[in-house]
Amino acid sequence: MKLSICTDVMRDLSFTDMLDKCVELGVEGIEMTGGGWSNGPHFRADELLADKGLLKSKLKEIEARGLQIAALNCSANPLDPGAMGERHLKEMKETITLAGEIGVETIVTMSGLPEAAPGDKVPNWLVYTKSWPDEMPERDRYQWEDRAFPLWHDLVEFGKKAGIKRYALENFSAMLVWNPETLFRLRNEVGDMVGMNLDPSHLMWMGAEPIASARALGAAIHHCHGKDTRIERGLCDVNGLLELKDVTDVANRSWNYVAVGAGRDLQWWKEFFSVVGMCGYNGWVSLEMEDFTMSTEAGIQSSIAALQATIIR
Repeated sequence: MKLSICTDVMRDLSFTDMLDKCVELGVEGIEMTGGGWSNGPHFRADELLADKGLLKSKLKEIEARGLQIAALNCSANPLDPGAMGERHLKEMKETITLAGEIGVETIVTMSGLPEAAPGDKVPNWLVYTKSWPDEMPERDRYQWEDRAFPLWHDLVEFGKKAGIKRYALENFSAMLVWNPETLFRLRNEVGDMVGMNLDPSHLMWMGAEPIASARALGAAIHHCHGKDTRIERGLCDVNGLLELKDVTDVANRSWNYVAVGAGRDLQWWKEFFSVVGMCGYNGWVSLEMEDFTMSTEAGIQSSIAALQATIIR
């Protein structure tokens, strides 16, 4: 496995300074984020497709520093029923097209989440039951069969024509694909070009054990994020793990995203990467830094040290 970093965390740096920072950190690759919800400025697909000179210049800077592009990331909801869904789908396709042109084989993205019934205006995450009330089975069927399956059949064909090899869908909340079971529901329909960006941090607060999840996924692991979660003692016992407080309200939340090693200890992370490797994954591990309990710099440095000590080389 090789260590990379999601570039969103350095969005305030210039492109050159961001690359120099990656070299300083000792990572080998960069997961270039842009499009969808990301406002990262460094590698915007629409700009680079329109300006091949700029694209060539940026690729040259990356190569000159001995870095590799681990993946292109466009975290988005292409199934949103409004204008945002149209924009996100457009930006996903631009990211896919760019990846094909520059030989990047992995697209990190999300499955999307549609409305629950025709005419609804907002996405609806249906996670409480599939059998009650009586309208739930139809809502579930509609989201998957009428909305998600057609879109992902099209995106698989689009990706194949562009030349990419795999989609890595992050197991994120408020998405149709949020755990291994839902990943396989989509993968079994549209094919094994679709797999998971295994992010253990989300599975932790959902109550799953990411090591068991990795075993269940096996060859469906297409990418991996190095990101930790701490379940906050006492608070989680009172309010449970469904958390609506702002991510910056760290002292009052039932759980928080934290630097790697500040949630699970390094022995756990060694076992996690050992099992991920045992399942056949030997690709990139990207640090995604979203710890608001400490400074960004401290979180990055602490996480890099923990990942360098635990990933399987």
